[in-house]
Amino acid sequence: MARPTGLIATKGIELLTWGTPNGIKASILLEELKEAYGLEYTYQGINISQNIQKEPWFTAINPNGRIPAIVDHNNNDLAVFEGNAILGYLARRYDTKNLFSFPVDSDDYTRADSWIGWQHGGIGPMQGQANHFVRFTKEKIPYAIQRYVGETERLYGILDSRLADRDYVVGPGRGKYSIADIALVGWVNGLPFISVSHDQFPNVKAWLLRLWARPAVQRGFHIPSPPFFDPRQGLNAEQAARIAEDKKIVDAAKEQYGYKYQSP
Repeated sequence: MARPTGLIATKGIELLTWGTPNGIKASILLEELKEAYGLEYTYQGINISQNIQKEPWFTAINPNGRIPAIVDHNNNDLAVFEGNAILGYLARRYDTKNLFSFPVDSDDYTRADSWIGWQHGGIGPMQGQANHFVRFTKEKIPYAIQRYVGETERLYGILDSRLADRDYVVGPGRGKYSIADIALVGWVNGLPFISVSHDQFPNVKAWLLRLWARPAVQRGFHIPSPPFFDPRQGLNAEQAARIAEDKKIVDAAKEQYGYKYQSP
C-alpha cells in the first residue's frame, strides 16, 4: 500500500485507520453496514509508526493527529474523529433499521452510550497505559505497571459481571449485538498483551469469541492488515514467550506494592 498523502475518494465514506483497538471500531461497523445495507466505503492505512497522522493533510481532518478518522463525502465532506464518535455518527446516519444500535429516544440508546463512555474513559486509557509500561518502556517502573494493570483488571471484572447472564453488553433480555460491543472488542482482543489472560474473565472470553464468529468482525479486524492476535487460534510461540517474560515483571511489581485484585 502506497504511503497516503491525502484523501483519495470523492464519494461515500473514506476511512483513515490503523490496526489498533480504536482503529478497528470504525472498520468493523463499516463492514457490518456494508453487509447489511450495501454501504460502500474506501479506506487508507495510516501507519502510525511513520507519523503519517501528524502530517498537515491529516491534521486538517483530525486536529488531534490520531486514528481513526472518517470523511463522509456524501455529507459535505464532514470529518469525524475519535472512534466512539465515529460509531455514533455512522449508527445515527446509516443504521436506519437500528440493526447495530438503538433508537435515539430509547433507554437502551442511553445505556449503550454509558457503556461506550465507560470504555472511552476507562478500559481504553487504563489498558493503553498498561500496554505502554509493560511492553514499550525501556525502564520498567513497578508502580506504574501494577497501577495500570491492576486498574485494567478491575475494569474487566466489571465487564465480566455485566456479561454473567448476557450475550451482549446492552439490549433487552440477553442483549443485542451493537456499537457498545464494537467499542470494546479491539481492546478486549488485546488483553493478553499486558499479561492478563482472557481465562481470568470467562464471561468476557465467551463474549469475545461470540463476536469473532461474525464475518464482518473478522473482516474489520483485517483492515488495513491482519490482526496481531486471533483468539480462536491462540498465541503463537513467540507471543507466548514474550508474554511469559512480561508476566514475571508484572507479578513482581504487584508483589512489591501489595496489589490484590478487587472489582469493582
